Amino acid sequence: MVQDCTSSSQPLWLQPETLWPKIRLQTQHALECGSLQPIPTTYKWVEHNGIRFVVRILANLQRKIAAKQAQSKTFNPFLPYDPHLFVTDLSPTHLVLLNKFNVMDHHLLIVTREFESQDDFLNAQDFQALALGLSEVDGLAFYNGGFKAGASQPHKHMQIVPLPFVPDGSRLPLESLLLENAVAEQAGANPRLPFQHLVTRFEKLDFTQPKALSMDLLEVYRHLMGSLNLMSLDSTKPSPGAYNLLMTREWMGIVPRSQDSYADIPINALGFAGALLVRNKEQLAYLQEIGPLTVLQEVGCPA
Repeated sequence: MVQDCTSSSQPLWLQPETLWPKIRLQTQHALECGSLQPIPTTYKWVEHNGIRFVVRILANLQRKIAAKQAQSKTFNPFLPYDPHLFVTDLSPTHLVLLNKFNVMDHHLLIVTREFESQDDFLNAQDFQALALGLSEVDGLAFYNGGFKAGASQPHKHMQIVPLPFVPDGSRLPLESLLLENAVAEQAGANPRLPFQHLVTRFEKLDFTQPKALSMDLLEVYRHLMGSLNLMSLDSTKPSPGAYNLLMTREWMGIVPRSQDSYADIPINALGFAGALLVRNKEQLAYLQEIGPLTVLQEVGCPA
């Protein structure tokens, strides 16, 4: 049966081994009724300093642009959400929606039930929801912390895209570089990447028991944020600077941000995983000329 909306009689905790079947079923329904509107792309590998990036070229943005222009400045697509995009409840505080204008298949949004700001720190409930999602979907979870980090909506939402990440079956283009200097339970950065970042490998976290992981993940997050001066040790800072969070079942990384785009090329957390998006062939040609690392350095913070 296709998920349509929540009800008080439904359990708010995700039942094990149910998320993926619900994603597939709801995706089919949302496509048939027109609520899910994928954006076609082609892709090309672009190399810079011996590092390969996957660059997707958008075929048509008109529907997304038209929808954005029709929205008022106070419009919130998550309150209320489109019931045809609703996948399931994750927890008492979070639910799962399909990304309406998806570039990659089965792109999920992990949304807070009540309004919280995309500028807020992540909390234990956020990490519990992410752990529940990743326990069912082997993917890349990410968070665009603020508009300078590529966020498109002010309502707090995290995201998961299933792995493998790119059409040729590669897991994540930059994963090996991000992990090169990250040893067990300690944060590391790779000097080959010209932007500030820190990554920690997980050694003892068991994603088969996701409800128990929230405080462990929150501790890793706070350590990385504090080490990058995005969070004060006494948590008195009212909100963090802009940043991206990336997380899999094996590691977590934080990248501070300075701006949301460079030369009109928008960058969110996926850029720091090695995936960029351009609007047309002209932008692709410019990106090839200056190199993806240049763009990431400009939108991040110089290492």
